[in-house]
Amino acid sequence: MTGKVIGECTQRHRHQEFLGFLTIVEKQTPKDKALHVIVDNYSAHKHEKVKKWLKRNTRVTLHFIPTRSSWLNLMERFFGLITEKQIRRGVFCSVSGLEEKIMHFIESHNEPPKPFVLTKPVDEIMAKINRARLALSNV
Repeated sequence: MTGKVIGECTQRHRHQEFLGFLTIVEKQTPKDKALHVIVDNYSAHKHEKVKKWLKRNTRVTLHFIPTRSSWLNLMERFFGLITEKQIRRGVFCSVSGLEEKIMHFIESHNEPPKPFVLTKPVDEIMAKINRARLALSNV
């Protein structure tokens, strides 16, 4: 894991855009590496065409995080950094201006890339997940 972020801004967030993004990531990743993509439960990630693409591209595996557990997805932390360091208090006269700022942040992050590392022990993380599951099952 290098910490390099492959990013893209799209106007829509349908399965077509997600498949395009997966294709970009797959092409930019060395062929000897397996790809484990952590995603939320958004319907575009579960679309039938995505499932068919995954069957053809067997080195790519999607991992779905539980509902209401975005803290498990390190990309959510990265989105927080973009908001904190690039977007908040910014003035954007156009969507393209906002997209330029986001892509600039990603480029800056990638020179050199900095991987995120979970600092909590696995047993502590799993205990929190189990507490969340229990709480959700009682709702």
